[in-house]
Amino acid sequence: MNDSPYALSHLDALESESVHIFREVAGEFERPVILFSGGKDSIVMLHLALKAFAPGRVPFALLHVDTGHNFPEVLEYRDRTVARHGLRLHVASVQDYIDRGVLRERPDGTRNPLQTLPLTEKIAAERFDAVFGGGRRDEEKARAKERVFSLRDEFSQWDPRRQRPELWQLYNGRHAPGEHVRVFPLSNWTELDIWQYIAREKIELPEIYFAHEREVFQRSGMWLTGGDWGGPTDAEQVERRTVRYRTVGDMSCTGAVDSDAVTLEAVIAEIAASRLTERGATRADDKLSEAAMEDRKREGYF
Repeated sequence: MNDSPYALSHLDALESESVHIFREVAGEFERPVILFSGGKDSIVMLHLALKAFAPGRVPFALLHVDTGHNFPEVLEYRDRTVARHGLRLHVASVQDYIDRGVLRERPDGTRNPLQTLPLTEKIAAERFDAVFGGGRRDEEKARAKERVFSLRDEFSQWDPRRQRPELWQLYNGRHAPGEHVRVFPLSNWTELDIWQYIAREKIELPEIYFAHEREVFQRSGMWLTGGDWGGPTDAEQVERRTVRYRTVGDMSCTGAVDSDAVTLEAVIAEIAASRLTERGATRADDKLSEAAMEDRKREGYF
């Protein structure tokens, strides 16, 4: 243990690394964009970007792939945040692709697997050459394979064999025309780190992350919120329970957990005691197959 008065704390070291990544991208790329959904990881990522370029403005736009089945509380937070910081928001709509007949609804109602085409086409149309994502290595084994700078080919596809070494925090952003780089400034953070940083920085979050009463029903071992996406069926009983969300995404595949944690301190204690990652516990789209996430990443998903 380093007792030097000049040693960085664990969170300070993570913050410093992430700020360095943001500044490195600003120096290497022409048209970066930040994926921002209003979820906790993208909120922390934006907070770090604001710190990286203060007192100036963040030199990147935001991009959200809207499934059309997002939690209203999260969308409201997204729009309020964009307005507060005077940021530009690009939205790629899954519903638009369905309306045009380009994509087709899945029988299970989930739209998370449908996000890939709107995302990759928006990246190509806007000529984004670096795309920040909030993925962390502790979330899922496919994400554990990622480098901080992850090269994607002209079809936005990911090949683990093309990953580049990143010794001494040296990042290689070189890419051919048509290719781009996905950048993960939170790669070395854990879920617990995220929550401890949120508490330290007093970052506002959507209330959905804290315990609240909600009408939910059980499917595949998870508590889901009903909605236009197709749930619940007549055979599924709706209950009113005190729950919170560890992660947020498409309502059709993001489960709530039973919880009485209404404060940041209580959430941190709950996460510290958990044996499951948030995706492993509450994301049905990652349970479609053992390699579900890796298959989607190879197609262009984050």
